[in-house]
Amino acid sequence: MERIAYASVESIATQEPNDRNRLGYHVWRWLLNKQGSLEQAVNESGARLLIGVPEAVSNIREVLVKLGIAP
Repeated sequence: MERIAYASVESIATQEPNDRNRLGYHVWRWLLNKQGSLEQAVNESGARLLIGVPEAVSNIREVLVKLGIAP
């Protein structure tokens, strides 16, 4: 599950690589607990995205679906 979470955020543009790691961690936590929404997980991560949150969520969802995880 952890690999899937981090793979789902690989294409997300962030200010620094650590921002992407933080985002991946929050997606992983969301996949494990299924508490709240994916949008909340992205916002809670505090990752400094170079794209909008809705676009990031859409990209993450798309990758999760391709990897067999239906969010």
